[in-house]
Amino acid sequence: MLAARLAGCRAPLCSSPLLLLGKVAPAGRAPFHGSAQRLHGAKVAVVLSGCGVYDGTEIHEASAILVHLSRGGANVQMYAPNIAQMHVIDHSKGQPASGESRNVLAESARIARGKITDLAKLTAKDHDAVIFPGGFGAAKNLSTFAVDGKDCKVNKEVERVLKDFHKAGKPIGLCCISPVLAAKVLPGTEVTVGHEEEQGGKWPHAGTAGAIKALGGKHQVKDVTISFIFAG
Repeated sequence: MLAARLAGCRAPLCSSPLLLLGKVAPAGRAPFHGSAQRLHGAKVAVVLSGCGVYDGTEIHEASAILVHLSRGGANVQMYAPNIAQMHVIDHSKGQPASGESRNVLAESARIARGKITDLAKLTAKDHDAVIFPGGFGAAKNLSTFAVDGKDCKVNKEVERVLKDFHKAGKPIGLCCISPVLAAKVLPGTEVTVGHEEEQGGKWPHAGTAGAIKALGGKHQVKDVTISFIFAG
């Protein structure tokens, strides 16, 4: 039921906190946790999933992330997988566009102003942290969660990146729906997508919390103004 709603829904998806997974930066690496002032010099990878909330990256979220990182002095490199989108949505109608096909890397380049790299080239050793903005692209292009729910598959490069950064003890930022990616590939991880009850429509995708538990993750209830940090 939840997967079907995600695949075709036009309702706001991204009403959840920023989640950070990770540990304190290893010696010799720029610190990431804390205030924007402490971001100076940090090498941060931002992984996009297309361009547009209903079939790719939520542009407002990506912009907010990039502004914060820029003001903090971080060195940012954007990445996206070189794959076809699940489908194309006409954002003026909220409906699939018949006969259209778009590439995730090419569409993500719109947000990156062309300065984007194939996700296959992203390595944990070259970065201090990685951040995944939200948007339906995380559930449609970076994974099959929008269609398959708890039985979803995660793009192999996305899975590799998450596991490599986690193994290295480096922060992983997950916005909106993207915590489902970590819940799927890092069993037992504590994540948040906000609340577990819809509360009269305030949290329209609260059912995602149940899916996270079914994926093997642990869900923490947090408000939209909270940045939840799990050092695991």
